[in-house]
Amino acid sequence: MTLSKSDFPHIMWSVLTFMLVLALASTAIIASEQFLTRSKAEQQAAQRQLNEARKQLATAEADRDNMKTYTLEYGSLLDRNIIGQNQRLDWIEGLANLQRQGRVLDFKYTIAPQQIYTPVPPLDSGNFDLYLSTMALQFNLLHEGQLINFFDALRTNLKGWFVIERCTLERGNLASEPANFSSLAQLKGDCSGGWLTLKNRNEK
Repeated sequence: MTLSKSDFPHIMWSVLTFMLVLALASTAIIASEQFLTRSKAEQQAAQRQLNEARKQLATAEADRDNMKTYTLEYGSLLDRNIIGQNQRLDWIEGLANLQRQGRVLDFKYTIAPQQIYTPVPPLDSGNFDLYLSTMALQFNLLHEGQLINFFDALRTNLKGWFVIERCTLERGNLASEPANFSSLAQLKGDCSGGWLTLKNRNEK
């Protein structure tokens, strides 16, 4: 089909209408694509916010559980007199009770003044300083089992945190000792260790 100039006025409005519809359709397609892109971006941002909120909630729940655990542990340390001041008088009284119980034939001890303690390797103690009251003990024993039972009783019956550094046992010639002292002793024990105490730096 051949069109002439005389036909143009007849189809001009149709052409213009078609161009307008085409322009509107193109605009709608572009707007739809932009809306879809923006919607995806907003959805991704919302998902990130949701994931972050979930992480924060999980962290808060973990902190709450940890706080419960730490509170119980801290209360236990306070109850055992591990946190706070030197409990020297309590230790002396507890050792006297063990001596009266006769768990060993006899023992003597000395407790040195408390000093700041730096363990090897270093220990991260947070806001607490670690102190040590060194204790040396000498025993007269029937057998080595008495020594084990003594330290088991010490940890069970005395509050505090006692650590053993070393122990040596030797057969002793105790004939020179007074008969009422330890005439039945077969072994001599020599042990050293100490009482550890934690002190909060913020309370000084």
